[in-house]
Amino acid sequence: MSVLITISLLAILVLYLGLFKAKKALLPVSILGLLGALSLSFYEWGSYAQPIYNGMMLFDNFAAAFSGITILSTLLIFLLSKDYFERISSNIAEYYTVILFSLAGIIVMVSYHNLTMLFIGIEIMSVSLYILAGIKKRDFASNEAALKYFLMGAFSTGFLLFGIALLYGASGSFDLLEIRNYILSAPQEVSPLFYGGILLLIVGLCFKVGAAPFHFWAPDVYEGSPSLITAYMSTVVKTAGFAAFLRLFLFCFSPLSEFWSPVLVTLAALSLLIGNITAVYQQHFKRMLAYSSISHVGYMLFAVISLNGSSDTSIFVYAAAYSIASIMAFAALILLQRQVGTDSFDSFNGLARKNPFLALTLTVAMLSLAGIPLTAGFIGKFMMFTSALSTYHTYLVLFAVLNAAIGIFYYFRVIVAMYFKEADRHELIVSPYYRLVLGLSAAATILLGVYPELISRLI
Repeated sequence: MSVLITISLLAILVLYLGLFKAKKALLPVSILGLLGALSLSFYEWGSYAQPIYNGMMLFDNFAAAFSGITILSTLLIFLLSKDYFERISSNIAEYYTVILFSLAGIIVMVSYHNLTMLFIGIEIMSVSLYILAGIKKRDFASNEAALKYFLMGAFSTGFLLFGIALLYGASGSFDLLEIRNYILSAPQEVSPLFYGGILLLIVGLCFKVGAAPFHFWAPDVYEGSPSLITAYMSTVVKTAGFAAFLRLFLFCFSPLSEFWSPVLVTLAALSLLIGNITAVYQQHFKRMLAYSSISHVGYMLFAVISLNGSSDTSIFVYAAAYSIASIMAFAALILLQRQVGTDSFDSFNGLARKNPFLALTLTVAMLSLAGIPLTAGFIGKFMMFTSALSTYHTYLVLFAVLNAAIGIFYYFRVIVAMYFKEADRHELIVSPYYRLVLGLSAAATILLGVYPELISRLI
């Protein structure tokens, strides 16, 4: 658990750096600290085979892998934060600190072995995000996003806690192993309270990952929050939510899959349909990304629905591909909003002539999100579809393929605007930090698309 300790201490250190007005040290210290935490997550690979802290946490290879991808995504987002927070407030230490505290909650979420730690991890993350969503204090849209996210989070917490209470009432324990043993001891005599608890947990977790029809205000929250915070919520937070989802269902609830699988199939189909159809009608890039993220939740639910030996690998590859592509997309969005002032699709017109590098990396991001071959997004979708077909969810896969075709339409709108539409525009200034993030992310997307075994063998 050195990763969790390192990130927690790093957050406190950054807070003190802000107290002593060491503004120039905030970003370098944060990046070095995250690199150290990332190294520790690899160093601890295979170190813990048994739960620690009286059975509360289990930092196994599953936790190490998802900790690594969330830390890496946060690191890329921090690189994009150069000169970003200074434009919002003079007190920038609080931004880095709150993000790091939310990351500490995420590490707890991906490594829990007791339902109380799941709740604690989610709440540490959520409270931090309530603050981050409304951190632009004088911006009405940011205030609205914070209020809606708080109400949505409080609502989902009620479902989550009630579901945990019902599971405890039926099994007599919060420990995942004890809950699994309760199911295996008499599968035909499981209490009705337990089934009710599973349903409520599904509702609570679907709120957290933004699955339809529990997405409600998620697009409004994504649109109103600062773009860098939206990038964090749509990548790191979503990855952590699915890691928590998969750990619980893979370890505990797999013997009862006949009960909850139809529920998740329905939610996956709704997420695909609502996310893709509503994304088609959007006229702004950021809101399109918000609705398309709902459709990606539908794809990631495939790994939970199928629950086979490759589910963890499938969701890891998909989450990694989605996170990298989304970070590239949000990097372009931030540059566009900063220098053009709008993020409508027309604002991308002619971008390829003035900024060929930016247009190329954004094209790679859109192709990956659309699932075009030779990109990491295609490999992620392929693995998800393969998992679903292995459990004979043929109609769900066919439905997903049709929705993927719809997704190609709105992702290609950006590519068409950049390369095939003319506009009198100025060249966008792309800082070295942004060039580094965009270049590395584009290279990783292509590399994983061509050589997917690089990451699958690791897991």
